[in-house]
Amino acid sequence: MSSYTAHFKVWRGDVGGGGLEDFEVEVNDGEVVLDIIHRLQATQAPDLAVRWNCKAGKCGSCSAEINGRPRLLCMTRMSVFDREETITVTPLRAFPVIRDLVTDVGFNYTKAREVPAFVPPADLGPGEYRMMQEDVDRSQEFRKCIECFLCQDTCHVVRDHEENKQAFAGPRFLMRVAELDMHPLDAAAEAGLDRKTTAQDEHGLGYCNITKCCTEVCPEGIKITDNALIPLKERAIDRKYDPLVWLGSKIKRRSSAG
Repeated sequence: MSSYTAHFKVWRGDVGGGGLEDFEVEVNDGEVVLDIIHRLQATQAPDLAVRWNCKAGKCGSCSAEINGRPRLLCMTRMSVFDREETITVTPLRAFPVIRDLVTDVGFNYTKAREVPAFVPPADLGPGEYRMMQEDVDRSQEFRKCIECFLCQDTCHVVRDHEENKQAFAGPRFLMRVAELDMHPLDAAAEAGLDRKTTAQDEHGLGYCNITKCCTEVCPEGIKITDNALIPLKERAIDRKYDPLVWLGSKIKRRSSAG
């Protein structure tokens, strides 16, 4: 096994402030950035705070920014960097720092609670749900989300404009709305909930300008923009501006009332 010495800059500090600290650290073949952070904890910075759990790219805990790009520490191999390159590791910029590389991602859980849950069909009981396989496959992509919140961090609507956070759910939760809206068994409409309208009016769908930066950083390869956000935008616009869709909704509402 070969090894070399790498130059790292790691952000150290807390809510009161901080800055980058320089480290020279050993790197071995096959290691990922999280291995190096653990080595720093073991040899040079025992009080370095970092959040992690599975070290397999499935828990979403070790999100950070490496050379300015949102990534999972455990899925970023050291082999993708030049040996002479200085590697900078900083906390997620869109969220408040707790300490060192650990941020407060509570914003995301607040937004998760704002999305109404799946509404089961009134005429079906547990075990009676039936779906076409293509519908299962379509929503299964979104179920791969590990809630690492890299998409939330890289979205400039959240990242660069703190004032938007109250009105904008972010790509992860707009994707959840899209998943429920396309679910053939979701009975939200029958319960009086129009997910397309709420996406626009309550979750800030209009703020998204489809730059695809959320898709680019997703470690699960979910096509958030193409398969969730753009179709949801199209359905929301049809609902609001297409005269045939508008007329159909009025007729349906009138016939239901009768």
